[in-house]
Amino acid sequence: MSRSPSPSTFSLGSGGPDSPMGLGDCDPNILKSFKPIETNMSYEVPTDKEYPINAPPQDRPVRLYCDGIYDLVHYGHMRALEQAKKSFPNVYLLVGMCNDLDTHTRKGKTVMMENERYESMRHCRWVDEVITDAPWIVTQEFLDEHKIDYVCHDDLPYASAESDDVYAFVKAQGRFLPTQRTDGVSTSDLITRIVRDYDKYLRRNLERGMSPKELNISFLKEQELNIQKHMSDIREQIKKNIRGTREDLIGELEDLKAELRHTKLFWEDRRQDFVRGFSNMFGSQVNKLFGRKRLGQESRPDEDRSSNIKRSRQSLSKTDSHSSDDVSDVAGQ
Repeated sequence: MSRSPSPSTFSLGSGGPDSPMGLGDCDPNILKSFKPIETNMSYEVPTDKEYPINAPPQDRPVRLYCDGIYDLVHYGHMRALEQAKKSFPNVYLLVGMCNDLDTHTRKGKTVMMENERYESMRHCRWVDEVITDAPWIVTQEFLDEHKIDYVCHDDLPYASAESDDVYAFVKAQGRFLPTQRTDGVSTSDLITRIVRDYDKYLRRNLERGMSPKELNISFLKEQELNIQKHMSDIREQIKKNIRGTREDLIGELEDLKAELRHTKLFWEDRRQDFVRGFSNMFGSQVNKLFGRKRLGQESRPDEDRSSNIKRSRQSLSKTDSHSSDDVSDVAGQ
């Protein structure tokens, strides 16, 4: 399967390869997680490797080859292919995919069948040609047959039953071009997620109408899943009720606060009116009451002054009488 080579340069904009992962309108989280893969506009090759790398041809598209299983194709696969496609200004990218027999024998069971894997890869925008039934280990005959300039892969040794590194002879020929592996994702990781949440996915598929037979589960397993679903529904209902009760209480408190604020504002607005009305109704009586009180406070000092004068006179008269008595006593002696 092949198609005409994809252009090596694109204009900026939505969907262009200059955006992260070449996806155009990306998830903002992806924008933060991955740096854009820039197209190498020169024909320079890395010189800091332990193995030599030949200079590429410049008078024709550079033919690069990537191989793999590509089961459950994910963005780690796509970024590796994008790196290969952007290694030089003009690249023709071939992707070799092993068949199910070799894969199941050497690596284990795949989720997707070989035709599904082939067809998925054919829709990748970076790939110019898909080679089906590709050899597990690249041979010299294969390189010559497809006129491959470089084999692209991350440069960690890839061991097999036949060799400690299946790319060793390619590296020795200077025809190996390294790519950077994307950490944090792999087909094994995706399968692990499914296995970890196995019961949840079973329940989801049962709810979507799949039969226990299609899911290869027993009657007892189906009943167990049904019970789990009922328990989950009960927990969600309890959480919903608690959340609803809390929201109702918060709403009632807000209503009460608003009512108190309204009442306060009402009485503040009416306060001056009440004071004015009270003064109009009872002002004269209040003035008379306070007037009598002031009159009493003013007359009390005069009465106190008269009493003090009277007491002073009495004291003086008593003093005079005592003095007369003393004089008489002296004359008699």
